[in-house]
Amino acid sequence: MVQPLREQESTEVINPATGQVIASVAAHTKEQTKEAFERARIAQKRWASTSFRQRRKIMLRFHNLVLDNRERLMDTIQDENGKARLSSLEEVLDVALTARHYGYKAERLLKERSRKPVMPLLASTWEQRPPKGVVGIIAPFNYPLSLSISDAIAALMAGNAIVLKPDSQTPLSALAGVELLERAGLPKDVFQVITGRGSEVGQAIVEECDYLMFTGSTATGEVLAQQAAARLIDYSMELGGKNAMIVAHDADVERAAHGAWLACFGNSGQLCISIERMYVHRDVADEFIPAFVSKVQNLRLGGGHDWDIDMGSLISVEHAEKVEGFVNDAVVKGAKVLTGGRRLPEIGEAFFAPTVLTDVPEEAELYRSEVFGPVVYIEVVDSDEEAVERANDTTYGLNSSVWASPKTGRRLAAQLETGTVNINEGYAPGWSAIDAPMGGWKKSGAGRRHGDGGITKYTEPRNVTQTRFVTLMDNVVPRPAWADTLAAALKLGRDILR
Repeated sequence: MVQPLREQESTEVINPATGQVIASVAAHTKEQTKEAFERARIAQKRWASTSFRQRRKIMLRFHNLVLDNRERLMDTIQDENGKARLSSLEEVLDVALTARHYGYKAERLLKERSRKPVMPLLASTWEQRPPKGVVGIIAPFNYPLSLSISDAIAALMAGNAIVLKPDSQTPLSALAGVELLERAGLPKDVFQVITGRGSEVGQAIVEECDYLMFTGSTATGEVLAQQAAARLIDYSMELGGKNAMIVAHDADVERAAHGAWLACFGNSGQLCISIERMYVHRDVADEFIPAFVSKVQNLRLGGGHDWDIDMGSLISVEHAEKVEGFVNDAVVKGAKVLTGGRRLPEIGEAFFAPTVLTDVPEEAELYRSEVFGPVVYIEVVDSDEEAVERANDTTYGLNSSVWASPKTGRRLAAQLETGTVNINEGYAPGWSAIDAPMGGWKKSGAGRRHGDGGITKYTEPRNVTQTRFVTLMDNVVPRPAWADTLAAALKLGRDILR
């Protein structure tokens, strides 16, 4: 990791739940970021030469260290982010699961493998997957451990080095994660955390990296995608969402009302895959809506490390003001507040009450825009088909939630235009299914994390083909005769090549 220079500028880290400064970190420059890439390129060549077995040992040691240090990691996450303890646990478990998954699976996915050549008797073909080089990761504030370390794990297992910029508001979790990786045996400079402003560090990462992994807003993602395209480098992005929940005609209403709160207000609603819209079938609306509102009204809010707290603060006072602006705009234009709808200065300046709205008009800004806070609106629909149509009526396509019988749930899921669909849950099971791809359709992103593609994206496929006996497209025999021979051979080998 970069060591602060003399006269190095610093950035304060503030606990949003209390407003107190808890640490300060270096505000690195563009030049220092480029120096980090120079060190990373040297370290990456050594790291790429290590065996999959050695990488796996390091990652499994890291897996155990994460679980053994979970209390300290959760404290760090909460102190710099303000989220509730249950939401911080999600991050710790995600990092451990990801380390174990790719620790065991990387070799099978990336080892050299035989592929079918055009002429099996005359040639042999292999697919190789060397690493990209140095991967640049720009991580957000909302999951400061998971979205920095988990995305790096697959890249590391593929043989890459990492230069990471955490969000300026939440750098401590990433630093703690890298500390544990180095304790597990990861060599120096293979994973460097560079703290600083996006205009300095972020831009340098985009200019220097061999592959870009970004999680954040769609607007920023579009700009970064253009910059990456100009350099002809690959990228993967998880961007915004306006995620919908459907409560179908045959839903278990009690279960849905009890479980939906976490789908909407987990991580204080600051989650790309959390629910901001609900479409409730008229047959169950009179039962579901009051039960859900009652559940929300009984949520426990606060700061600190108490497990009994259901929802913590937002990331900052400024973000709380932004969420308040969304809600006020909707109310002025005719929306009704069923619960919440206000800031909670009696708890802390960055707290906002979990809010349920109805009768939100289309001209309200939050009708289509991502709030990224603890706000959801409900619409009653006359059929499950109408619910699907409304859910798909968005430029986003990240996550959906369907509460229904198994048969209905599967039927509706197949019609939803999102990268993940959770049936009788909000987001956690789909996110935790690390063996399956996770990402966004439409303007919710490009590429995938998790699944096989979550590690193969960090490699450059290479085709190595060796021929025997003859030159394929020209030979000593007359060319017309050689053409006849090739055609006959292709006909003879058509069953082999299927």
